[in-house]
Amino acid sequence: MKKHIHFILIIGIYLAVNGCKEDYYTVKDFNSVKKIDTHIHLNSANTALAEQAKTDNFKILAVNVDIPEEYPPLNKQFEYATIQQKKFPEQVEKLTAFTLNKWNSPDWESETIAKLKADFTNGALGIKIWKNIGMSYRDSSKQLIMIDNPRFDKVIEYIISQDKTVMGHLAEPKNCWLPLDSMTVNNDREYFQENPEYYMYLHPEFPSYEAQIKARDNFIERHPKMRFVGAHLGSLEWSVDELALRLDKYPNMAVDLAERVCHLQHQSIKNYKKVRDFMIKYQDRIIYGTDVDMNENKVTSNAKKELHERWIKDWKYFVTDEKITDERVNGTFEGLKLPKSVVNKIIHDNAVVWFKM
Repeated sequence: MKKHIHFILIIGIYLAVNGCKEDYYTVKDFNSVKKIDTHIHLNSANTALAEQAKTDNFKILAVNVDIPEEYPPLNKQFEYATIQQKKFPEQVEKLTAFTLNKWNSPDWESETIAKLKADFTNGALGIKIWKNIGMSYRDSSKQLIMIDNPRFDKVIEYIISQDKTVMGHLAEPKNCWLPLDSMTVNNDREYFQENPEYYMYLHPEFPSYEAQIKARDNFIERHPKMRFVGAHLGSLEWSVDELALRLDKYPNMAVDLAERVCHLQHQSIKNYKKVRDFMIKYQDRIIYGTDVDMNENKVTSNAKKELHERWIKDWKYFVTDEKITDERVNGTFEGLKLPKSVVNKIIHDNAVVWFKM
């Protein structure tokens, strides 16, 4: 009898120990796992990115954004996304956007809501607001229009009433307010060298980084029922601790990883465990995205290669514990080797929940 009990105890301990073991993906699993990239810009009728998404078992969210100097007009962006969605209904969803060009008109709210109503009817899952709110657009008094301006309320409340999501690229990386040689990652250094109009270190007359983040936080607090996804790690990419504070404070907030995975990699060089623990703790609030775009000037084969390589690099960082290098980061860092259950949420499930895909 004692031997029988002893045997049962051994089996019980074995099952308990092995039952607690985490399951992990490998690089070879990449194609077999369903994935979503929630931050792609389709500024062309060229379907190269949708084609690559189909090959790599991805769905993509085509994000319209109000960048008058660089991107096609918003109606054209929406048209491109719609064309691609019809050709690749299993691969493409879309977000719309609005402009502040007529901000000083008394009809701005009603005209904006009418546009959004039409776009929602035609399949948009939500909207994207961009950093030109707070950095470019000015009112009739020549004051910068910040996102916590009460005049946005009617538009945002309409979006909430339609159960749509607000994606917000508000403020910039903290690097934007630092000298080039003090920046933490190379792609920020390159971007702000090439776009001095958005390099706030050169424009001390503009609102500070802290003021921009405060306006964004005020905006979230003004709309507690708003489903908000902070693009680019919510512009708190420099510190997982700071980002954790916001996620704890605002349960209606998630963040995407678009063009900011390198900031996690930079932080993980000094404190790997902190970054990995953050990803696991907030696994329901982190959404995968890249910020890759397609325009008329890109060669189809190059665009496909660029997107595939980005997806593979990020997958390797999430699922392995290999030593990795990247041109955006100075130094070698270790892959996070996140459990399958965490990877599934970040790479797929959270997009479904937060964008109602």
